Amino acid sequence: MAAVWRRCWALPGGRCRSILAVTAADPYANGKTSTFVGVCIQRSGKGLGGTFILRNVIEGQGIEICYELYNPVIQKINVLKLEKRLDDNLMYLRDALPEYSTVDVNMKPVPIPVNEEVPVNKMKVKMKPRPWSKRWEHPKFNIQGINFDLYLDEKAKERVEKWKMPWREFDFMKEYDTSKIEKKIWKEVNEDLERKV
Repeated sequence: MAAVWRRCWALPGGRCRSILAVTAADPYANGKTSTFVGVCIQRSGKGLGGTFILRNVIEGQGIEICYELYNPVIQKINVLKLEKRLDDNLMYLRDALPEYSTVDVNMKPVPIPVNEEVPVNKMKVKMKPRPWSKRWEHPKFNIQGINFDLYLDEKAKERVEKWKMPWREFDFMKEYDTSKIEKKIWKEVNEDLERKV
């Protein structure tokens, strides 16, 4: 029961974005355990199918490990730095510059006073040159942690605006939109009423 509580506490509210250290049983390691430190970039699944992904850049190489939350191989999950980010899902860190995913493997826990709220990290990351693994500028991702003005030209911004309402191109009812006429009629009616009063 203690292990389950420890795991639930390590990922508060099912959110990612904190820096975690996961100690797991490893028969090939010297002490029969290995510890991986990284930024939690995704939390998915529910119940026994819950998973989370840790990412770190070690010696210039991006490394990600997907852990099953209730895997008995996991012995301990330590929260080294508890923080909130502008986005719930940080998968775009794969396309960001390495320094935004790099965590010191010997990092010591950063304590937070009991009565204080979890701090919000409002940092906006800088991306690698395109192409990216996904079109993060698409409205379906709703990414706040990237300043897209640095990476999108006017043509790309127009395309993003079209993505926000892709059905408008096929909306035949827009030809019969009477809202402007209604406003004009109401304006004339109100003017007439004011004259009579």
